[in-house]
Amino acid sequence: MPVARINGISLGYDDYGSGEPVVMVTGTGAPGRMWRTHQVPALKAAGYRAITLDNRGIPPSDLCPEGFTLDDMAADVAGLIEYLGVGPCRVVGFSLGSVIVQELLVARPELVREAVLMATCGRADGLITAMSAAEIELCDSGAKVPPRYAAYIQALQNLSPETLNDETKLQDWLDIFEMSAVDLSSIRGQLGLQVFGNRLAAYRGISCPCLVIGFGDDLIVRPHLAREVAESVQDGTYTEISGCGHYGYLEKPESVNAAITYFFGMRRT
Repeated sequence: MPVARINGISLGYDDYGSGEPVVMVTGTGAPGRMWRTHQVPALKAAGYRAITLDNRGIPPSDLCPEGFTLDDMAADVAGLIEYLGVGPCRVVGFSLGSVIVQELLVARPELVREAVLMATCGRADGLITAMSAAEIELCDSGAKVPPRYAAYIQALQNLSPETLNDETKLQDWLDIFEMSAVDLSSIRGQLGLQVFGNRLAAYRGISCPCLVIGFGDDLIVRPHLAREVAESVQDGTYTEISGCGHYGYLEKPESVNAAITYFFGMRRT
């Protein structure tokens, strides 16, 4: 994996394919390779160059134990775009990654041509705030959650009833979650960053065309929060994909990929 020196830190990234570039920003605690199974192949097949990054706090990028902000993370994406010389380009975000992209669109709009924002929000409501506070308290307590229990909780939080009620699919997901269980202490710097004030007024200044994708059964960022973002930006389009939870881009990748490539293709030159 290449590592770039950006904003005084080391930032890991991967670069796939050729063609018009698409930079992909993932969510809390997730490495850039999360895009590799489904979205990277779909983008390459559609003729795009997919660029993924590991946000600060996720190795091999610097952990930055002194702490960091959403503005820092947005500046990292801006720095990577400039480092690679690919701006203005298309950008895709998921969850916290979408919020990072939104802040990038406010701070450095000249770097982004179009954006896709999945499972996003423009304000932290009561449930998001409570979830973040609980995760931080658990992390700081030093308690270790058994991987099997963590997998069960992750499945309930992030998957749709459609998947939970399919015995074979559910077991596959539980196995994946158990094998990839994340120690919250390792992502302490990112915890809580999705708790922020109401930014919808600031997003009204965003003129970049944005596709906002909500997931019908998302319990982490409920679809109405994503719809608010689409309604706030000047050129926003909202679409909702049913039958999937917060991990919709992994649960229903064909539908998500089709929405992304269709949106980009509408304005492709």
